[in-house]
Amino acid sequence: MDSLHALLAPLGIADPLGRGFLSVVLTFITAWVFTWLFIPRLRAFAVQAGWADMPNARRLNTEPLPNAGGLAIYAGFLLSVVVAWALRPIVVEIVNIQVLAILLGASLLVLVGFIDDQFGLSPAFRLLVQTLAAVLLVVNGLKMDFNAIPFLPVLPEAVNAPLSTLLTIVWIVGLTNAVNLMDGVDGVVGGVGFVVSAVLLATAAQFPDRAAAVILLAGLSGAALGYLRHNFNPSRIIMGDAGAYLFGYTLAAVSLLGTLKFSAGASLLVPLIVLALPVLDTTQVVIGRLARGIRNPLGHPDKTHIHHRVLARTASARRTAVILWGVALLCGMTGMALQGVRVPVIAATGVTVALCLWFVAYRRMRALNLAPTPDNAVPPTPLPTDSEEPRA
Repeated sequence: MDSLHALLAPLGIADPLGRGFLSVVLTFITAWVFTWLFIPRLRAFAVQAGWADMPNARRLNTEPLPNAGGLAIYAGFLLSVVVAWALRPIVVEIVNIQVLAILLGASLLVLVGFIDDQFGLSPAFRLLVQTLAAVLLVVNGLKMDFNAIPFLPVLPEAVNAPLSTLLTIVWIVGLTNAVNLMDGVDGVVGGVGFVVSAVLLATAAQFPDRAAAVILLAGLSGAALGYLRHNFNPSRIIMGDAGAYLFGYTLAAVSLLGTLKFSAGASLLVPLIVLALPVLDTTQVVIGRLARGIRNPLGHPDKTHIHHRVLARTASARRTAVILWGVALLCGMTGMALQGVRVPVIAATGVTVALCLWFVAYRRMRALNLAPTPDNAVPPTPLPTDSEEPRA
């Protein structure tokens, strides 16, 4: 037992048999296993209910492709958090309220995203709901501090307060949409969501006052991994706006919960590095469209996203997903280094994340080889699931 403690101590695990560590492990496993097992049942129901992208001249799928995967991710995430809360209640009242605010905002966006997937909602309405979900965090004390941004002048509080509120809303709404816009190739958002969640989880676990962030991230990363088993190309289900909104909003909110705030100067810089892939993707797309004279850059579909560019070079959805997973992991490990996390923790995180991704990809390919029907009924090609694409 002493040797086990000595081995895990450099990784920030003080007591591998303690209630705190075991609750995190159980949260992750609960979300992973539940989502993994629930998706096939949800998929069958979704096809019967018509919750699917139907084959047409624009899409590449030759059979109905369910778009309700986000509901399974949300269910696995919420169930795991409830289990963790029952095992180890959060006793700090202010943190309790903030966690509930995050869960409420995420639930609202999942609902709106699902309705949009099935019936279609106007961009203005979706933006309004996203803004309200961001304001919900602000009024519960989850906000950035403009004066904490490096290399910028310190402003009077009368100016800093409203500017910080605006910055927080832009951060939440921007990242929510950034993750959604990345959902264009099988396995990309599920894998990147898992990588970012796991990296933030490992980072938050190094600080004793980040228990709430650790639990939320454990549930989110587990649900992402369970979903990815069914979404790695050729996909059997996609997450839709509901799942993408859940990932983007929750990751943005948890970063405000204190996951990455180790000093005032890095409170904004480090989250940007860890979440660099979706942020850079949306930024370059918006700038490119504005440069081409497009007045509504978020509502004009094209093939200029990073995943489209990588796909054009690799001609493989699987290789595209794996490459972007690697980029996200590299950004995450860089963010951990800037956070001041120790090298053994960074290395262990990288190896663990890579092994988890390999495992789900291997199981998906093994299932294809053992059961060519019906998996092979879906061509091993990327599906245009980007939410920007016009509906048939």
